[in-house]
Amino acid sequence: MARIPQKIELLAPAKNAEVGIAAINHGADAVYIGAPKFGARQAVGNSLDDIATLVAYAHRFFARVYVALNTILSDDELDEARALIYKLYDIGVDALIIQDMGLFELDLPPIPLHASTQCDNRSVEKVKFLEQCGFEQVVLARELSLQQIREIGEKTSVALECFVHGALCVSYSGQCYLSQALRERSANRGACAQMCRLPYTLLDGDEEVLSRNQHLLSLKDFDASAHLFELMEAGVSSFKIEGRLKEANYVKNITAYYRQKIDQLIAGTDYRRASSGVTHFFFEPNPQKTFYRGATDYFLRTRTTNITSFETPKSLGEPVGTVREVWRNAFSVNSDKEFANGDGLCCVNTHGDFVGFRVNKVENGRLFPLEMPDIKPNSQLYRNADAAFDKLLAGKTSERKIPVTVLVSDTPDGLEFAMTDNEGNQAQLSVVVAKELPNNPERAVETFKTQLSKLGNTDFETTEVLLNLEQPWFIPVSQLAEWRRQLVVEFEEVRAKNYPKRELVLSQTTHPYVQSTVDYRVNAFNAKAIAFYSRHGAEVVQPAFEEIAVPDAELMRTKHCIKYSFGWCPKQHPEKTPKEPLMLQYGETKLNLSFDCVHCEMVIKQKK
Repeated sequence: MARIPQKIELLAPAKNAEVGIAAINHGADAVYIGAPKFGARQAVGNSLDDIATLVAYAHRFFARVYVALNTILSDDELDEARALIYKLYDIGVDALIIQDMGLFELDLPPIPLHASTQCDNRSVEKVKFLEQCGFEQVVLARELSLQQIREIGEKTSVALECFVHGALCVSYSGQCYLSQALRERSANRGACAQMCRLPYTLLDGDEEVLSRNQHLLSLKDFDASAHLFELMEAGVSSFKIEGRLKEANYVKNITAYYRQKIDQLIAGTDYRRASSGVTHFFFEPNPQKTFYRGATDYFLRTRTTNITSFETPKSLGEPVGTVREVWRNAFSVNSDKEFANGDGLCCVNTHGDFVGFRVNKVENGRLFPLEMPDIKPNSQLYRNADAAFDKLLAGKTSERKIPVTVLVSDTPDGLEFAMTDNEGNQAQLSVVVAKELPNNPERAVETFKTQLSKLGNTDFETTEVLLNLEQPWFIPVSQLAEWRRQLVVEFEEVRAKNYPKRELVLSQTTHPYVQSTVDYRVNAFNAKAIAFYSRHGAEVVQPAFEEIAVPDAELMRTKHCIKYSFGWCPKQHPEKTPKEPLMLQYGETKLNLSFDCVHCEMVIKQKK
């Protein structure tokens, strides 16, 4: 089915209410934030009061707040989750992001539901199923290509959301059990130990070392900024920035970057932004200057070897040149960049290890670190903490305003003021006033326009003042200022009343699931979830991995392929393929690798 051009949503992360408000101020159309419990980032739960504060602020700009409640739930957590959902609904949250299908078996308030990427949304059939269940929005798997997204967009009508920036899970989301198996910390329960970011040694079938102590499962960060319009045309309406653990500076910078990109792309098209206002920026955003592992567009276009971050899982930052000369306590750099005291730099040292250090002093073209690293000339240098940029971001970096027009008209006994925004919201204020002829008509006109444009610290900015008057009247400046304040109050009340709140009443559906039998990978952790799949014609043959460890289970399935990254793909270089089975080793941990070459996927299991 053909999709018509629609509102485009920029969705930003909120570690807390303060970061969420910063995201709104820097152009986000919506933000997502963790609930007090049951979010997939256990470390960033937020109080109901803080979420309510964020909701109230976001709604001033017709921006939305989505709450992540996307862990799988045990039977004894369902009642608590249901009670929490009612509280979130009562404070005005716009939608919940969930993965546990057991919630569909509960009596929920009419709050829209979004299918988390943890639901493993990578096929037309799966997205169709979720749409029929009643989900308002579906978060697509990050591994999908533009062609796959386009096919989903053509064959479904549900709103499609996709990640466009930030950290990548190497496994299909919701299908990673590595942390649970090795550390008893479930990623699906919000406690991921990030086993994928550890250094591993790669061994061949004879246990000969192929690669030592590299971060072989660590990926660069996603950056789809070059493909935003293609994604819109493919049917995506919500662009999501990853980062609920990120601080305000990161969210400000990345949100501003995508706000500018999207605004440029939709200008002059039928696409529109999904919230009110225009954002004015007082800095130039640069994604490389706040947490940056390097960038990849992953599989949007085609498979490449440029998706991994084998050297380090930490922030590299922007490349700033190469080391020129090295002295006992200082070094110089081949670079056109300026450096400052407090900059954080990193590079590969003489032993092949990636090291970071802080600049204590910059003097006469030389950089003096707090502790001199073991580096050599010509080493590539990166800056992962830009002191000047961080200082800039700590100040006022944006201003968001809603454009309005003001019309002043004569009435039989006074004047009427009308304030209107681009969305058709209007407030009117009628006043009784004795009309006096001015000594200077031109000055009277200027006074009207000047005073009615002074919207100061409000959410609004006047784009035009129109005078529908028999003639300019003399009105004292103080009186015009008072009427202006009253008009703004009326207008704020009108917008609050007209906020486009969406509600969704779920019905008990019975359409068939995409499979007739399902195993641990549907993450059915409670009886209600099992009942859900049963109601849709699927038999759950294995409980969630968190409940019972499944023998010989796939702990991870990923589009990232180590053989491809090393140039050993049997489709391209069969002569280079090492002896299998390949194995990853970290300390006492040993993982077997197998390769599904038909689907170009790698499978990880625990070595027995």
